[in-house]
Amino acid sequence: VGATAMNIESSRSHAIFTITVETSTLGQDEQHHVKMGRLHLVDLAGSERQSKTGAVGQRLKEASKINLSLSTLGNVISALVDGKCTHIPYRNSKLTRILQDSLGGNSKTVMCATVGPASYNYDETISTLRYASRAKSICNRARVNENPKDALLRYFQSQIQELKKQLEQKGTDEPGMSLFAFGSIEEESTEEEEVVEDANKIMDSLFPETEKNEEESSEAKEAYRLKEIKDLELEKTKNETNALKEKLDNLERKIIVGGENLLEKAEEQEHLLEASAKELEDRIRMEAELRSQIEEREAERIDIEEKYSSLQEEAIGLTKKIKKITALLTVAKDELKDICQENQREMESLLDNVRALTKELALQETIEKMFIPTSYRELIEKHAHWNEDIGEWELKCVAYTGNNMKKSDVMESTTVKQEVTVPDLSKVYLTYNDRVATAKHRVKSGRPFTSHYNMAG
Repeated sequence: VGATAMNIESSRSHAIFTITVETSTLGQDEQHHVKMGRLHLVDLAGSERQSKTGAVGQRLKEASKINLSLSTLGNVISALVDGKCTHIPYRNSKLTRILQDSLGGNSKTVMCATVGPASYNYDETISTLRYASRAKSICNRARVNENPKDALLRYFQSQIQELKKQLEQKGTDEPGMSLFAFGSIEEESTEEEEVVEDANKIMDSLFPETEKNEEESSEAKEAYRLKEIKDLELEKTKNETNALKEKLDNLERKIIVGGENLLEKAEEQEHLLEASAKELEDRIRMEAELRSQIEEREAERIDIEEKYSSLQEEAIGLTKKIKKITALLTVAKDELKDICQENQREMESLLDNVRALTKELALQETIEKMFIPTSYRELIEKHAHWNEDIGEWELKCVAYTGNNMKKSDVMESTTVKQEVTVPDLSKVYLTYNDRVATAKHRVKSGRPFTSHYNMAG
């Protein structure tokens, strides 16, 4: 048992169960006649395709042998259906050799074909139906395996042997007589005539003595009486012998046809048949050797074809994979092209931003150079540092610069009511960005400063 993709419990072989029955009956000739019958129950393995079973290694070799035997069985069925075919290739496979009598011999055969409704098994179903259609075209006519001429010859031979035995028995029953002592009926008849003549001479010699002696006369009478009895028995024996001889001649005339003895001809034909059988055995042996060589070559060819089929199927599968991968590659190339175009657009956009920022930076630097004194700018750069947490530049003591200081001075002058001289700050940059210019200034608290304020640069 071996598992395949189509059958988990595949037997991997054909199964043949044979029953032989013999019966013996007593015929009219008081002989036992034996009749024999044979019943074959065959379970054929299904035809397999490597692409569906997925068989490899030993399973693939088993499948090739199964397909080879099924192919041979199909060839035998086709040859039996074809009336013009003179040779039936029974010996090409052990399966067809065992089923030779059941296929085209003196038998009756029933074949059951099993098919499935699944579309996946469509090819196997069509192949099985074609197989069964060819098989049902075989016509066998059961008959008795006996040649009428051979049966008639055997009957005549048995009758002749029986008559010869009866003649021999008749000859041995009488003392001093043997019908077949000299090999022919004519010689026995001559001997019987001589015996009769001797008996007559004895009787003639005895009659004169009876006149001289009564005792001798009574003995002569008794001898004469015995002679008459002997004559009657001899006549009866001769009649029976002649009847048997005539019956034997009739049988021999039936056997001899056209001046030719059928028995001798049958013996000659038997010798010829033996010689022919021996020659046939030699030819069969040579044919078996050649057949084995052909089967080996056929098995090698099938293995090569199976390998070629496997490689071809593998090539087809690889071709499909290549096509699929090629399609995926085309899609990937298209996506890559789109990504490249998108990156190009982003790159151009970034370059435009860089150019704009460069211009803005140059403008800012020009403004700084024009409106911020160098000493102030150096002071700002000295006290500025980058804050990683908020991602901005921070300036120490920013609370003591710009408008904050101006607003504080105004509030103090209002509270104290003192006249404070306001310095001329028209040429000093007091605001550094829009947020500072628009932000609302809170009233200065009375607590001391503990930290510096942040200002975006």
